[in-house]
Amino acid sequence: MTLKEIFSQLKALGNDKMFVQNKKKGASDNQFGVRLGDIRALSKKIKTNHRLALELWETENVEARLLATLLIDAKLFSKNEMDKMVKSVTFVQVADWLNAYVVKNFPNKEYLRIEWLKSNNSMAARAGRNLTAQRVVKNPEGLDLQLLLDRIKSEMGNTHPLIQWTMNFVLAEIGIHNPNLRERANSIGDNLGIYKDYPVSKGCTSPFAPIWIEAMVSRRK
Repeated sequence: MTLKEIFSQLKALGNDKMFVQNKKKGASDNQFGVRLGDIRALSKKIKTNHRLALELWETENVEARLLATLLIDAKLFSKNEMDKMVKSVTFVQVADWLNAYVVKNFPNKEYLRIEWLKSNNSMAARAGRNLTAQRVVKNPEGLDLQLLLDRIKSEMGNTHPLIQWTMNFVLAEIGIHNPNLRERANSIGDNLGIYKDYPVSKGCTSPFAPIWIEAMVSRRK
């Protein structure tokens, strides 16, 4: 499938309601308003195609970039290429898919995690916290969790909202997976009060750290 053919299909799948929703969340007009499920379905038809994925990415179209994250072979990137791609993102949905499907599979992600934690670029800093949360859960050896909690306590209240969300993710994962630090994680979340009044749909869990921690711990019992 060619770039032109893909764009034709994406355009046909466009939805005005989705377009408006994306705009409200910060997307540019360079989009068609395609539902995420339709993008996933299209990716299954194409399968992994790194060259085509890079062509899609360069268009800066929202759906093309989302689709690209499902077609990329992360092992083919250099550190500089991965860093450049993460920092080029302007829409949070693209950032989240890039982190979930590409960054987490990048062989040198630990090097970039450390670099991104120091970055002034909000998307890079967000990616660094996402990787940190993953390490807290899957490979915590070598992480100074007390120091992470110190930084969250001092920085989270005044940081960019995009970074704040993933710092909260780290806070919750520390509390969920470390019983000895759960009380402190809950205390930090309670004192910060971030997301305490966040609107939550019926059946969903609040992102407010103390509630999130309690809910996830209960499910693990």
